Parts: sequence; structure tokens; C-alpha cells
Amino acid sequence: MKSITEKLTYPGTTIDQVAAMLADPTFREQVADYQQAERSSAEISGTGAGSTARVEIVHGTEHVPSFARKFVGDEIAIVQEETWTSDTHADVLVTIPGKPGDMTGTFDLAQVRDDVVETVQLAVKVNIPFVGGKVEDLIAGLLSKAFRAENKVGQRWLAGS
Repeated sequence: MKSITEKLTYPGTTIDQVAAMLADPTFREQVADYQQAERSSAEISGTGAGSTARVEIVHGTEHVPSFARKFVGDEIAIVQEETWTSDTHADVLVTIPGKPGDMTGTFDLAQVRDDVVETVQLAVKVNIPFVGGKVEDLIAGLLSKAFRAENKVGQRWLAGS
């Protein structure tokens, strides 16, 4: 199992602003566009406690190492499901449909002076004998890169550009 921890900072914002951004399907689509996804969808129900989000982003595998490409095929669909139990905490499940393994963890929002810090913590587990660890490392790297991309898009979104 591989662990991911990312701290994403949104300068000069409030938790309400970041929560509203995360609850906006248009924002989620802009993140997918920034990542050059082949296709994506975002279904969001509500805001704050009790809300849910299901985001699917499909990427090509041209940049995936050959050892992993035989497991994932021509594309990688990543489905992220969030259940917000409060305005500042979500339980998260990330899956790659039809592939062995999953990622579970949390998103937490905290006001730190004038900024909001989102802490992402995920455990990546891939059930493939012999190469599971390599695939976990690959997926962890892809997810970390995706969260950093979301942060860049989010900073621009919140700044109004």
C-alpha cells in the first residue's frame, strides 16, 4: 500500500468559497480540461454536510510505462466519489473501474489565517501479484499530479480569472 498526502493552499479565501468551488460541476470540468482528459463528467448533489460528488476523468495511456499499459489498456478511467460529512471533511473513494485496487482516504478543509488549506490523504492499494507495488507508485504519482493541477485551476477560479 502506498500513501499520498497533499496540502493544497487556496490563498485569500474562506472555507465557504472553496466548498462552493468544489461543489460546482463546471469547476470539476475545468480541472479535467486542464489535465487534457479525453472525457470527463461531474455529478454533484448539494453543498456542505451530506453532499456527494462523483467525478470521472478518462485519460489516454500514451505516457504510461509499458509494464502498466498492459493492465490498464488504451485509457484510464478514474472515478472519484466524495461524501462530505461536514462542511470541512469528506470521505473519498477513488477507483479505476474494472481494475484491481482502489484508493481510500479523506479531504479536509481548514482556515489558516487568510488562506484555506485542503489536506488530501489517500491510501493506494493495487491487488496485482509481483507488480502491484510499481502500479501503486504509478497511480500515487498520477493522483498527486492531478490534485496539484486541481489546486492550480482552483486558485485561478477563486481569483476570478
